[in-house]
Amino acid sequence: MIISDLMVAYPRSSIVIAAVVISLFVTIVNFFVLNKDRLRYLKQRQKEIQQEMKKHAENKSKLTELQQELMGHTMETLKHTMKPMLITWVPIILFFGYLKSVFSTSWTSLIWYYLIASLVASLVFRKLFKLP
Repeated sequence: MIISDLMVAYPRSSIVIAAVVISLFVTIVNFFVLNKDRLRYLKQRQKEIQQEMKKHAENKSKLTELQQELMGHTMETLKHTMKPMLITWVPIILFFGYLKSVFSTSWTSLIWYYLIASLVASLVFRKLFKLP
């Protein structure tokens, strides 16, 4: 009750704090679950393939081969990033349900504060934890 009362009294600050906490939670899960070395390699290889595709824009067979390799790396990257998302999905949905119940009347106007604070916090935490 005390936390809910404080959240209602200071809605913008509460939403920003909630965004930072959720971003920190997601970043910590990513830090421990992701295979960071493999993801870095995949991202680097994707950049290399894109550069090769620019060079071979005229050669359709080589371009098709590179696109298939790029698609394979993209799918592997997606597979690696799905693991932490599956872990964090349920707690975040429950937390959003709680936030919506606390801010039932002003939720739609506060969502922008959440989005901006979450974006900034995620960028900062990803840099601090050196995530790909």
